[in-house]
This record gives sequence, structure tokens and C-alpha cells, in this order.
Amino acid sequence: MTCSSPSSSSSAAVDHAEHNDEHDERTLTILYATETGTAQDVADRLARLCRSLHIRARVHSMDAYPPEELINETLVIFVVSTTGSGHEPRAMIPLWNMLLRADLPEDLFEDLSFAVFGLGDSAYEKFCWSAKLLSRRLASLGASELIARGEGDDQHEMGIDGALGPWMKQLAAALTEIFPLPNGIEPELPDALPPSRVSISDAQPGSQLTRRDPLSEDDVYHLATVTCNSRMTAHDWNQDVRHFEFSFKDDIQYMPGDVAVIHPEALPADVEAFLSCIGYANVADDPVTIQRVLDDQSLPDHLPTTTTLREIFTRYLDINAVPRRSFFELLKHFARDELEIEKLGEFLSDEGAYEMYEYAQRPRRTIREVLEEFRSVRIPRDYIFDVFPPLRPRHFSISSSVKANPRSLHLCIAIIQYKTMLKVPRRGVCTTWLARLRPGDQLWIGFQKGFITLPPNPKTPVICIGPGTGIAPMRSIIQERIHDGIYENTLYFGCRHALKDHHYGKEWAQYASEGKLTYRVAFSRDGPEGVARTYVQHLIREDASRIWDLLGKREAWVYISGSSNKMPAAVRAAIQQVIVNEGGKTEEEAKEYIVKMEREGRLTEECWS
Repeated sequence: MTCSSPSSSSSAAVDHAEHNDEHDERTLTILYATETGTAQDVADRLARLCRSLHIRARVHSMDAYPPEELINETLVIFVVSTTGSGHEPRAMIPLWNMLLRADLPEDLFEDLSFAVFGLGDSAYEKFCWSAKLLSRRLASLGASELIARGEGDDQHEMGIDGALGPWMKQLAAALTEIFPLPNGIEPELPDALPPSRVSISDAQPGSQLTRRDPLSEDDVYHLATVTCNSRMTAHDWNQDVRHFEFSFKDDIQYMPGDVAVIHPEALPADVEAFLSCIGYANVADDPVTIQRVLDDQSLPDHLPTTTTLREIFTRYLDINAVPRRSFFELLKHFARDELEIEKLGEFLSDEGAYEMYEYAQRPRRTIREVLEEFRSVRIPRDYIFDVFPPLRPRHFSISSSVKANPRSLHLCIAIIQYKTMLKVPRRGVCTTWLARLRPGDQLWIGFQKGFITLPPNPKTPVICIGPGTGIAPMRSIIQERIHDGIYENTLYFGCRHALKDHHYGKEWAQYASEGKLTYRVAFSRDGPEGVARTYVQHLIREDASRIWDLLGKREAWVYISGSSNKMPAAVRAAIQQVIVNEGGKTEEEAKEYIVKMEREGRLTEECWS
């Protein structure tokens, strides 16, 4: 494939060199920050809305946008996701750090109007937290909120569309007031087929497809060789958790808590079946050239200009995703069977929204499965990047210290396998691909800064709480500190059975026997029948005196890692109870003590849903 790229999601907007020349009367800026890609999809939809109103939108990922440019803006729409633990997305950090500066005047953004749409999950305490904080901070610096903040909720029966649809209608009305349409100009019909974001043509005769991976031209990525892929859980256990090791020729560097970025590939058999289903099988390996058409719509990262349809659906577009409403909106234009067109119309009506949820989102039906049922659909190849979502890279917490393992990287990964409510087997695209790797196989791995930092004084004690695969970043912290000769380390680990899913159990036992680690483990299903199960929060309460000595007297740092379900809140509640019982503080004072720890960086959550 030819590696010069038509675009990437981080550079999806017009160059900043053009920025200062283009503050015309019908222009605004859309800034998004995403972890899983949903915020980027929303930004694309908002840009299409603007285009239908004859407004030009400049769309940027926040990490590709110079924060100092914000002072020159007059109207900005922000789309911001939130991690399970309430953290802002990594892409938002540079802009957010600028906004938090204490020396900014209160009228800094008096000429700025803004709107914010947040994405989150109301099952978690800090729902849409990043969006809320951003709205408040902008208002405190003099900016005016155009419309009330929108909050998309994964828990809604229609997903984020439950809030996004009504919010976009409010936004359209507000934008129409600001930018009245010129005489004789009508807004585009909302259900009209939009132009495609790319043009795909047959490559010139003699075009050569090289096998040089586009990731090789990105300095963030390094070529890795698999040296270990071993199952850690018992073979008769229902969850397959793997320990991976990769070696590098490069002198790679990363810190405890950092993240490995891996671009997966769809399985060849799945791609072949899909290409046949949509009628591309006979041309799947013909070279094609991709030319960008719309600057306000994003494309997958590292997309080459010359490639094949097979390569596109293997590496760049996700055929196994659960479709969003925007997928069905486009599909309606490409169906030829009257009954199928009618059904798609029902899905998109206000009355049929719940039916669409019951058909697609609730049973986790994939795009591939939908197209196998809507057999009359014929998608023009120019529209594949509009119809199908990008196959996004996956992020995994690193489970090793580069000091202890030079030119090496370890990962602890649960291989995703489950059955839907329709009893259909499902596999995670990336983890299934990784599980099939064998020693000697190679792939490109990137590195990204995580949220965890170590104490400035290495002698400061640390308390690590990481049940399940939350053990990964805890292992990187502990390995690093032990390598540096620091033994004031406490680890709380939890799993179900000592003999089934005790990740790295022998390693922890050895460190503990050498006096390098205080290790506490809860096996929740190994207790006697009828006795209450023991979890990590119960052990923290049992160790209350020692925990308070570490926290209150020695100012230990605390790290919590794992699933963003009930565990983080239960652990925080246990720590709060320790502060009350052993520290002699009231409930309110204990809450404030924890908030202060977070503010000082002494308590960090690295949790995921």
C-alpha cells in the first residue's frame, strides 16, 4: 500500500495556517476529545448539521488544536467523553491544563459563545464529569453558553441518541438565529443523502501496493516481536486471561501506568464473508486510490492513499461494531427492497426508536449481521467511510517496568468472549486477534501517557488496589519500585479462586517472602458455603490501623485500578471509613480528606468499563 495518508482523525480539520484567514461570518469550530471514538462520531454528525445550514465547521481533535487559539474563537462546540472514573480524555489534557491556569483573567473569553455535549454513563458517580467541569470553567472565564449542556447517557434505552437528537435540534435553532440563511438559500433536508467524505477510484495502471505498514512512519509506534503468549487462568476457568511479552530492537521508554496502543485486524474469514455479503468479493483485491472530499469529516488514522477494499475492511473499518443510528440513516439510502426501506424508515422514526434499540443495541447485533439481513443494500464504495465506523486502536495498561525489563513490554489481557441475549457468541476484535499471535509474530505497538504518576519522593509508601486485570498497572508500579530498591509497597488483589484466576500469584508471594511487598489477597469464592464473600474493600477495613498509619502519618499514595463497576466506590468507602474510625474525623471531614488526596495526586483511579 502507498503510505502517504489522505488524513487522520487528529488532523481531520483544515490546517491552522488557514485558521486566521477564515473567520468569516458563517464559520464555527468543533473540538472533540474521545477515548473510544464516540465523541468523534458526534463531532462528525454536528459538522454535517452545520453543513446543512450552510455553516462551515472546522473540526479538530483537542490534542491537535493549539490551546492558545481558543482566545481567537467566537463560537465553539465542544464534544467531550468521560472515562468511568471521571477523568477527562487524554486528548483534552493540553487544553484543560491551559484553562486551569490560575493567572487567566475572568473576562478572557468574553467574546466566546460555546456549547458542550458530554458523553458518559449514569451508572457511574461522575457522569459526564469532564463536560460539566468544562462548562463551568469556560463560564467562569467570561464565555457565554449558547444552549444548555447536553449529556448523552449510555444507560438510556436509545444510548447517546436519547439526548443527542433533541440537543441537536436546539443547537440548529440557536445557530439559525446567529447565522440566518441568506435570501433564496434553504437548509438541506435532514433526511437527504449527504455527500461522501472521500472519493474512491481504481488505482492507475501499474500502481504498486507496498507492504510497508503506515504505522512504521509514526514515531509513536515501535516494531514488537511476540516472545510470550500464555494463559494465566486455569484451562477449566470461564475467563481466558493472557500474559503477553513483547521484545523491541528500539530502546523503548515508558513509565508505570502508561498505556500500550495496539491496532487490531479483523479475522480473514470474517472479512471474506463480509465482502461476499455486500458484493465486493470480486474486486476486494484490486488497488484503489482514496481522495479526501470533505474536510469536516474524519477518517481512520494512518489510512494510506492507495490500498484495497480487503485491506480497508481488515484494518481500518469495523464490520463487527454495533451500529448507531447514523448507520441506519445512511443505509436507508442504499436499500432497494421496498420492505427493507420501510423497516429502516420505521427504525428512524420517533415511534420506532425503541424498536431500533431492541433490534440492534440491546442484543448487540453487529453491522455485519445487519447487512446479512438487509440483503438489498448496495453501498457505493465512495460511502464506505461514512457508513462504517473506524476500527479503532485498543489501549491496554502496561504491566511491566522498562527498568526491570529493558526493551520489553508485558501486558495482562482478558480475552473477550461472551454470548448475547440471543445466545450468539461474541469475540472481542482485538483480544481475539492478540490471542492468536505466536512467538516470533510481529506487530506495531504505540505508547501513550497514562493517568498514574509515582510519588516525587520514592521513599513514600504506596498502596495499590487492583483486582482482576486491574493488576496490570499495579504490577508496573511495584516492579519499578522494587527495581529501585524501594520496598514500602502494599498490594491488595482480588479474584474468585486461588487456583483459577490468581494473576501473578507466585510473583507476589516471592516479593512478600523477600520483604519487598505487603500482599493481601481476597478469594471471593473460596470461603465456606453460606459465609459472606470477601472482597478487597473488606481487607482494607480489616487493616484499618495500618492503612491509617500509611495514609495519615506517612502520606502514602493510593492507586485503584480495575473495572469501573462497584469496586472503585466500595474501595473509596472503605478508605473513608478507615479515616473516620482510625483518624478520628467526621464523615464530612473524611470525604474532604479523600478529595484533598485526589487534588494532591495522592489518590489515582485508573478504571475502565
